[in-house]
Amino acid sequence: MRISVFVDGANFFFMQKQKLQWFADPKKLLDFIGTKGEINEAFYYIGQDAPPEAKQQAFLDALPTMGYSLVSKQIKTIYDTRTGATKRKANLDIEIVLDMFNTIDHYDMAVLVSGDGDFERALTLLRARGKQLLVVATEGFIARELRNVAGRHYLDMQSIKVDIEKTRY
Repeated sequence: MRISVFVDGANFFFMQKQKLQWFADPKKLLDFIGTKGEINEAFYYIGQDAPPEAKQQAFLDALPTMGYSLVSKQIKTIYDTRTGATKRKANLDIEIVLDMFNTIDHYDMAVLVSGDGDFERALTLLRARGKQLLVVATEGFIARELRNVAGRHYLDMQSIKVDIEKTRY
């Protein structure tokens, strides 16, 4: 089975930091997914500072050596005139969906590492096109809509902690 992996970097990071309280090794995650078939492509989508901090740059530089194609976008600061608050954001959802469909002939299974409900429609359409799906997220950090479309094709990161936990920092 040919597999393509799509990692929503921001969602993946906050899922670990806020919910799991432990960190996954992106290379170990890819190795685990590789037990389900042949990984043809693996994309890692991430917002980055301009210029990136040294620690972030080291992580970005390491991703291709782990087997990921890096797709990045500069983080923007958004000012809310109503509340006066600022928010830093680099939304890459559209890039993820475009890559899912632009590479659709290259895989039999799409693996999405994200709990973002915005991907519900894309996954529904992929399934309608005959693609198998696997959503990797964790309980309490996956939107109901995404959980509903994944059904039995959902993998809780907590259940594979022993296989993917980062052991060195």
